[in-house]
Amino acid sequence: MSTPSGIFTIRGLMGCCHLLVDAHGDAVLLDTGLVGEPWLIRWRLRRLGLRADAIKAILLTHGHLDHTGNLAWAKAWTGAPVYAHPLEQAHINGSFPYTGVSRWCGRLERMGRAVLRVGSAVPIDRFLNDGDELPLWGGLRVVHLPGHTSGHCGFYSARHDLLFSGDLFASYFFNVHLPPAILNSAPALMASSLEKARRLNARFLVPQHYDVLDAELHRKRFDALLAKRDRLTSSPSRC
Repeated sequence: MSTPSGIFTIRGLMGCCHLLVDAHGDAVLLDTGLVGEPWLIRWRLRRLGLRADAIKAILLTHGHLDHTGNLAWAKAWTGAPVYAHPLEQAHINGSFPYTGVSRWCGRLERMGRAVLRVGSAVPIDRFLNDGDELPLWGGLRVVHLPGHTSGHCGFYSARHDLLFSGDLFASYFFNVHLPPAILNSAPALMASSLEKARRLNARFLVPQHYDVLDAELHRKRFDALLAKRDRLTSSPSRC
């Protein structure tokens, strides 16, 4: 497997969040998961010999509940500021006005909040915009990749030539796929975001839903997914 060091998977109920730790012991929490992740985050920090205040920032790829369910806990426990695109505040609050088929996403999130008792509204401390350079984990550039949500963002490390791609795609050995239509609140923007990620041409990719932490493998799967998509869109329609 090929992945730069300093990335630690926190695998939860619905996907993964990550601890990014630099050589100085400063850490970033990338998304917070849905439910059950807090003890895993505490366990990982203890194994690394770090305390809660080692986490200097909480970065959000977007505001869906499976990425922000533990946000209130994480902010209170670490004292770290929350970084996210301003369009994600309504998602974090649980007040986003879903329309069309994505209303199902809103229904699922409301059910999750009611049953799991997670997803308290938390204000974004620092708004992200495309191209912002963050002095975290040796430098991370914000890459706005709307489609899944309007404020969905990835984070690019030039030092490692690695893109954390959020929910741009999911990467499992049995199914590499784009997010289902019911989960996409800005689907018209998805194609341009896929092309933007392709043009960035990062050597490594790490999504937030995957089977194993192998950033080179996920890049290969992403390329294959786009190649298949290109073939389907370029094929002449059949009568």
